[in-house]
Amino acid sequence: MNHTKGGLVIFTANSHPSSRELGKRIAERLGVELGKVQVYQEANRETRVQIQESVRGKDVFVIQTVSKDVNTTIMEMLIMVYACRTSCARSITGVLPYFPYSKQCKMRKRGSIVSKLIASMVCKAGLTHLITMDLHQKEIQGFFNIPVDNLRASPFLLQYIQEEIPDYRNAVIVAKSPASAKRAQSFAERLRLGIAVIHGEAQDAESDQVDGRHSPPTVKTTGAIHPSMEIPLLIPKEKPPITVVGDVGGRIAIIVDDIIDNVDSFVAAAETLKERGAYKIFVMATHGLLSSDAPRFIEESAIDEVVVTNTIPHELQKLQCPKIKTVDISMILSEAIRRIHNGESMSYLFRNIGVDD
Repeated sequence: MNHTKGGLVIFTANSHPSSRELGKRIAERLGVELGKVQVYQEANRETRVQIQESVRGKDVFVIQTVSKDVNTTIMEMLIMVYACRTSCARSITGVLPYFPYSKQCKMRKRGSIVSKLIASMVCKAGLTHLITMDLHQKEIQGFFNIPVDNLRASPFLLQYIQEEIPDYRNAVIVAKSPASAKRAQSFAERLRLGIAVIHGEAQDAESDQVDGRHSPPTVKTTGAIHPSMEIPLLIPKEKPPITVVGDVGGRIAIIVDDIIDNVDSFVAAAETLKERGAYKIFVMATHGLLSSDAPRFIEESAIDEVVVTNTIPHELQKLQCPKIKTVDISMILSEAIRRIHNGESMSYLFRNIGVDD
């Protein structure tokens, strides 16, 4: 049954078959067929897009999931959006459940804020609206000059905890670092559970010196400043020994985060929790990038189960590691598309979501 008004076209911009699965689920829920389009790579690795039906005066929704080749993913999206724009589509909404380069949203040394660059590129290509999910930093929405709907996957993950973990009342929500404590607190308050925070683990590249400019310099230079001026140096940070703030003994530990990619920090957190007496360990995240040897490391670790959503295709990783489970979020994406196309309010999808969620 078609749940939308006329004039709706849904395209999947990804040339990889496994990445089109989410688009098929969304189209099926809306009761429409996927739009006809060809996306492929030329012999010289150039991306070519051929739209095979009219989009003139229609609301176009371009669904793009991130494959292993993230840069090709971005180019596919840009070229398809631009093709729809030059074909006189009335509106073009990008559906990127995982926004690529979202970790590069802060200045570091002489680097760049790549998230801002990607945002500028998709807007310039012709995007008029963006639907995404659990941005790494909510402030990324400010990089766009178009409306952005940053949906949340937490209702689906909370439902999984309540339905698939029989003794979840004996659980404690764990933040593997102080940076993810707000997310853990949000889960704990909604489930009426306790919270624990791991502090002192080895710092990864993302959280290391967030300011990124190493200013003032670490070595005093007498020639560069006036002799009478002495700029005080910032005392370098020193990580304390690993400690767990909160009781996890004899409890189920549920580690929550937004992205699970390089699993080293999750494996280390699981070992720490196991040493402190946790008898079962779950890891829950919205985006399961699970790069490189992540499935093997998970399989060999103290982690009992990793639960991620299907914002990113990971069927291959699931074959390599049976501990990986998937939660389907196509329902909320299809409802967002339906509401935008029909001109309905989006506030229903953000019920009970606070500023810190």
